[in-house]
Amino acid sequence: MVKITPNPPIADEHVSRAQSARNKKLDDAANRALDYYLKPTPKKETSDNPNSIFRIAPDVDSECLLASLSENLAAANAMINDLAFDLEGSRRRVAMGILQVIEVSELLANRALDIVEVR
Repeated sequence: MVKITPNPPIADEHVSRAQSARNKKLDDAANRALDYYLKPTPKKETSDNPNSIFRIAPDVDSECLLASLSENLAAANAMINDLAFDLEGSRRRVAMGILQVIEVSELLANRALDIVEVR
């Protein structure tokens, strides 16, 4: 019986040093490309931002940030509430609308604070 297909190449063939180096370079380039697109490095905040007076420390955890946000919203709620009851007409309605936005934001911040993972 005659065999139609040729024999497959032997797996233990010697690969030249140049071919091995070329394969390594291609593998390294592929890994760098994958790391670039799939593992982006976090961008660091610049400390030389002239447009910002206040900065948040980079090591502050989420719970502390949410607690501060909740307290700030509560303070804004108290201020606009006091102002709204001194106004009349359309200005009062605008102040009450702002008050409602602040109260909803405060509820969202408090809910996020309830579900945040404590370290």
